[in-house]
Amino acid sequence: MDTSIFIGLGANLPHERFGSPQETLEAALKELGRRGVRTLRVSPWYRTAPVPPSDQPWYVNAVAEVASELPADALLAQLHAVEACFGRARTVVNAARMIDLDLLDFKGEISAGAPGRATLPHPRMTDRAFVLLPLADLAPHWRHPVSGLSVRALIEALPVDQIAVR
Repeated sequence: MDTSIFIGLGANLPHERFGSPQETLEAALKELGRRGVRTLRVSPWYRTAPVPPSDQPWYVNAVAEVASELPADALLAQLHAVEACFGRARTVVNAARMIDLDLLDFKGEISAGAPGRATLPHPRMTDRAFVLLPLADLAPHWRHPVSGLSVRALIEALPVDQIAVR
């Protein structure tokens, strides 16, 4: 049984208190640590074009492997609480943001995401270079819990218009 927990980190706007998008996301990992979510490893940071394409600033993205005693729903609630603490207001879908924390995979669990519950694995992760490339850096043998496809196969199936560079 897989015991790994992966979260996606992303931002494309600076934060008035924490600084650049990467500095803000690093501060968010520290805040999660104060809340009992231990960071085990963080992928290299990527610069990524907005999805869908737009005139927004490019994003900074990474994936972190974390450890937590919390169940998936409570961990997702902590991610949202940190976003709120850092000033994230959910307005327009795909809007520019100072912080975005996503629960990507929780120990291989599969959940349809009933109201108030986490959808696992993250429903759009397989369509996003900014998730799959850093995930492959951390876990090159990872397989999607539903499809069974390897992270490499998912990367090969990505649309060509997605741009992510280290």
